[in-house]
Amino acid sequence: MFYPDELVEAIESLGSSEWSGVVFRHMFAEYTPLLENRRGARWNPPQVPAIYASLERKTVLAEAEFQIASQPLPPRARRTIYQLRVRLQSVVDLTAPGALAKTGLRNETLGDSDLARTQLVGGAVEWCRHDGMFVPSARTNGTNLVIFPNQRVAEIEVVAQEPISE
Repeated sequence: MFYPDELVEAIESLGSSEWSGVVFRHMFAEYTPLLENRRGARWNPPQVPAIYASLERKTVLAEAEFQIASQPLPPRARRTIYQLRVRLQSVVDLTAPGALAKTGLRNETLGDSDLARTQLVGGAVEWCRHDGMFVPSARTNGTNLVIFPNQRVAEIEVVAQEPISE
């Protein structure tokens, strides 16, 4: 995919850093918490694998509840919140002041149904060989971590799981 030079330069101007910590991931049924999204979502264009997680439990729940509410028939599968210990080598922080604006995004539009611009930004971050990015949640006041496993050997380990009862 083609990424505009201005976008690539903006992303690179943000810098990156190593990051390690525990994140939360919501999954249905028997799906592994290490399952990559390859179809495309808010921050990854199709064919760019990504693993979505949240820094806070409340954020992962808000993201999951939004997805469930958007379905014509709510899923009835078992739900689990996993805690994953993650270590990444190169994470871009789009939650830093002014970072979204540099990429042409605004907080107010993150929840829009048109994913073209956010996918472009996420694809460019991955193309620049970063293995993750922090992004603001569109559902609550929290932070999500998008992991791009193609770029480096991300270290991801399941450390806990919690069934969700409805």
